[in-house]
Amino acid sequence: MSESNIQAEPRTEFGKGAARRIRRADKVPAVLYGHGADPVHITLPGHDTMLALKHGGVNALLNITIEGKTQLALPKQVQRDAIKGFLEHLDLIIVTKGEKVHVEIPVHLVGEPGPDALVVTEHSPVTVEAEATHIPEFIEVSIEGAEVGTQIFAKDLELPKGSTVLLDDDTLIVNITHAPTAEEVEAELETAEAEVGIEHEEPVEVEAAEAAEGEAEEKPEGE
Repeated sequence: MSESNIQAEPRTEFGKGAARRIRRADKVPAVLYGHGADPVHITLPGHDTMLALKHGGVNALLNITIEGKTQLALPKQVQRDAIKGFLEHLDLIIVTKGEKVHVEIPVHLVGEPGPDALVVTEHSPVTVEAEATHIPEFIEVSIEGAEVGTQIFAKDLELPKGSTVLLDDDTLIVNITHAPTAEEVEAELETAEAEVGIEHEEPVEVEAAEAAEGEAEEKPEGE
């Protein structure tokens, strides 16, 4: 994984008002900590940080430079605006070259399964132990031609040398099941609705037809 160079600034203002002023200046408040050091409050350039996270993903390796001193760091927690998606705050943990870290790696499926197959990802992301400077961006799993009944477990995952999956071997990652037909989906929905007592009103056309039929039955003969 490549490293992204970020030029940071010490942060001396705190609180919600200070955080808003930082964000209006296209910067991001952050905290850098780890390896027994006291937490360091910093400000990151918004655009560069956003690009670094976009390129490196949730486990982006950042070269943070503060007043001439550089630290390698990984995002521990990233807070984003729920609507606009811009960065609100970062918690960064200090790491060193060769150090082993525990990270969450997403599973990427490639290929197309066999006919009538439904692919269900049962476990993603996957917890992995890897060197801080060699964290895989994702775990690739091929489902090309996979038939119904195929199951892929943690023991089947292939990772780069130096990385280890921290899950039980029999943890189900991907499950290939039978794709239900439209009729099966409708029947299952009706069963579920009946179990919770949901009743649907009949369409107006049906109600009108039944009413007309009732009137015809009540009308005396000869009229």
